[in-house]
Amino acid sequence: MENVADPVDGALLNDWQRDFPVVSAPFTVLAARLEISETEVLKRLARMRSAGRITRVGATCAPNTVSASTLAALQAEPEELEEVAEIVGEEPGVNHSYLREDAWNIWFVATGPDREHVDRTLARISDRTNRRVLDLRLVRPFNVDLGFRMNGKAGAVPAPRIADASAIRDGDRDILQCLTRGLPLEARPWAAMAQYLERSEEDVLLRVAALQDAGVIARLGVIVRHRALGWTSNAMCVWDVSHEVAGEVGPVLARVPGVTLCYERRLVEGAWPYRLYNMIHARSRLEAMATLDQVRALTGLENADHKVLFSTRCFKQTGALIKLNKGKAA
Repeated sequence: MENVADPVDGALLNDWQRDFPVVSAPFTVLAARLEISETEVLKRLARMRSAGRITRVGATCAPNTVSASTLAALQAEPEELEEVAEIVGEEPGVNHSYLREDAWNIWFVATGPDREHVDRTLARISDRTNRRVLDLRLVRPFNVDLGFRMNGKAGAVPAPRIADASAIRDGDRDILQCLTRGLPLEARPWAAMAQYLERSEEDVLLRVAALQDAGVIARLGVIVRHRALGWTSNAMCVWDVSHEVAGEVGPVLARVPGVTLCYERRLVEGAWPYRLYNMIHARSRLEAMATLDQVRALTGLENADHKVLFSTRCFKQTGALIKLNKGKAA
């Protein structure tokens, strides 16, 4: 694995991006599997977090279930890039922001407790930058898991799940906000979270398990920073196809090795005609383009107009904003 010479670190990154144990002492489970001590597991995770190789041990949530989100983009001239990117990043609901190779060059994800909050975030950014902001809302996901093997070997793409938002109970958003920020790296992380939330550990464990079963928690485990781990050639590919074609090719596209995200989004008439999106994470531009050649050959995409937007800089990467700060876990 490039940039990860230690096989134990590699196993932590590869094997624990999902299915993190929802038990009182989860790191003992990892330790037993890796045949090292719990203390060593915690030390390695803390070191990788400090080095920027992982963001957290925590959760990602199914889109637009417990909170709202959208992909957005705007245009900035080179001399204005830093100022505009800073304005975007100042919004607490913006959890990802990237520079990409296109006239629409600043791309970000806006999140919030509800759609109104996201709308206000986009409006503030538009007002402060004096620019049009594209609001590219999710229509349907084909793969939004983003977990993949860091050794480059193809793994099975988890089947898309329909999250059952009716499973969400009072207090669950506090738990989920904590998980999008990350579990404490200590022997009893669930107990520490429970103490912070003034709840019992047993209650927290039961609710996390229920939210996983309902698909509200999409993935629970190590959240990696791909660029810091050698996956530096990352491209967003967008395809001008009909809603019907997107539905046919999307599930196939999601299973192509090297494709790490795939979904349909709302187009913007007169500005952005692309409905189908996929991300390619690769260790070189040559490797990314080889994956793109496989994608271009798929039935339904052979003659489709498309763009390939390589990411050249990450401005911001944090967990989603689920709850406003009017107390704990906001």
